[in-house]
Amino acid sequence: MSEEMIIRHCSPTLAGIKTGNLFSCFYKSKTQLTREIRLLNQKLGPKGLRVLPLRMKEGRALIYLYRPKALAADLADRQAREILEEKEYIPAHADRCIVRLIQRLGTQEEFPHEIGLFLSYPPEDVLGFIQNKAENHKCSGCWKVYGDEERAKALFQKYKDCTRAYCLRWQQGQPLEGLAVADRAS
Repeated sequence: MSEEMIIRHCSPTLAGIKTGNLFSCFYKSKTQLTREIRLLNQKLGPKGLRVLPLRMKEGRALIYLYRPKALAADLADRQAREILEEKEYIPAHADRCIVRLIQRLGTQEEFPHEIGLFLSYPPEDVLGFIQNKAENHKCSGCWKVYGDEERAKALFQKYKDCTRAYCLRWQQGQPLEGLAVADRAS
C-alpha cells in the first residue's frame, strides 16, 4: 500500500475534517501488509490517527484510517446509537464497535451499511440508505443523501478540495506524517 493511495483516499481524515476513510488495496503477503500498517501507525499514531485492516481476503485488503476520538464522538449521536444497537453493536465503546464491524464484514453476505457511521456520514443518511435500500435519495456524492442535501454537497466539495490540496502538497514533497493534522487537545 502506497502513501499516494493513502493521500488519494484519506486526505479529509488526515486533515481532521472527517472521522475516517476506507480504501482497498492489493497485498501479496499478510506479513508484509501487517508490517506496513504497523509502520503507518507509528507515523500517524502521534497525530491521533489509527490504521486497521477491516478485511483481508484473496489478496485484497479493506483498510480503515480513522481518528478514534472523533469516532467515539460520532457514535455517541442518538440516531447513530439506535442504528448500531439494532445491529448488536455497543456504541458506548468505539473499539468494540470496530470489532463488531470486522465480524460483520467477515460473516455477512450483504455489506454492512452501518459502516457509513464510521466514515462521518450523517446518521439520517445512513438510516435513509438502509430503509430505502439505496433508492429514493436526494443526491449522491461520497454517500447517498436522504437528509440535508445542501450540507452534504458542501461537505462533498470540501472533501474534494482537501484531497486535491493534499495530493499537490504530497507531490511537492511534504511527507505523509507532515500532512496529518494532530488531534486537538480535549
